[in-house]
Amino acid sequence: MDKKQKRLGDSLVEKGLITSEQLQDALREQQTTKKFLGSILVEKKEIKERDLLGVLSEQFNIPFISIKYKYVDWGFVKKFSPSLILDYKCFPIEEDGDTVTVAITNPLDAWGLKKAEEETWGSRLKLVLVSEDDMKDIIERYREYVQGR
Repeated sequence: MDKKQKRLGDSLVEKGLITSEQLQDALREQQTTKKFLGSILVEKKEIKERDLLGVLSEQFNIPFISIKYKYVDWGFVKKFSPSLILDYKCFPIEEDGDTVTVAITNPLDAWGLKKAEEETWGSRLKLVLVSEDDMKDIIERYREYVQGR
């Protein structure tokens, strides 16, 4: 990450998605809850999740996609630990040569990203951002697949 890169809150204010007051309020809440700033703003309905993901996508240069109706190769997915998917909410979607694409909901989740990197077996990790709803949906499909076996 570039040292000169703007902080998320500053980008949201600059784009007119929240006010400086809303940012300060959320930052105060973050001090006590230790939640991610974006999560606080979405929970308080100060910003739509889609707008937040758009800004994160831009900031981290990670594509924002929908995986709601995406075909899932369960043979590929089962190469990964249930922990990566269920605990860290990192969902492997495809492998292309030496690249493994993993869907995430938060590019600032260092533990999840580390776990995803560990499980790509030396392949290049490509991240894509998805909404919380899309992630819940695909994890539910995963649970059904695992239970159905």
